[in-house]
Amino acid sequence: MVGQLFDASERAQLCDLLDELGPDAPTLLAPWTSRDLAAHLVLRDLDRLAGPGLVLPGWWGRFAEGRTRALACRDFPWLVDTIRSGPPPGFFRVGWVRRGPNLNEFFVHHEDVRRANGRGPRRNEPAMDEALWKNVQLAPWFLTRRLRGAGLELHWAGAVKTLTARRGRPIARITGPPGELLLYLFGRQRAAHVELDGSPAAVEAVRHARFGM
Repeated sequence: MVGQLFDASERAQLCDLLDELGPDAPTLLAPWTSRDLAAHLVLRDLDRLAGPGLVLPGWWGRFAEGRTRALACRDFPWLVDTIRSGPPPGFFRVGWVRRGPNLNEFFVHHEDVRRANGRGPRRNEPAMDEALWKNVQLAPWFLTRRLRGAGLELHWAGAVKTLTARRGRPIARITGPPGELLLYLFGRQRAAHVELDGSPAAVEAVRHARFGM
């Protein structure tokens, strides 16, 4: 499967899981349930007016929250079917968006549901791991921007690949498969299956930092 299509696979698998678990399943984004997460994804795909509020603070963010709550009142099978049908023609169908932001969105949210419901890490095919590693490399400096007092390296042990996420001293290193590293960078530290090592001060700084958007 080519890289740009992995977002479609993650979308389909997430929808299958939502159908299986129903609207009241927990997620890693407590107090969000699977219904809330589905509403969030429908808004991201379809609501061009409120969509920017998913990343922008202030009034726009509050506006998006209100629209998301309204969508959460819709019939759950409708929400899942709407996600499954994919976004309309436009931004979210552009190749680089599918390989980057879309893959991140659906991989991470798929794991938000899986891991909150007792399911452990998946063994990805090599091409999927390569696609996720490319996304780990895209903007680690942004996702780790709140880290203070330490530098950070990310290491994909199986492929002997390392990148610097944040410069500084002392240095901590996070080691794991690309998907687990991506989860860590997106703020799912407790769910990510990684190893964290380095100087005690650097490790402590990483453990107390807030990662993600």
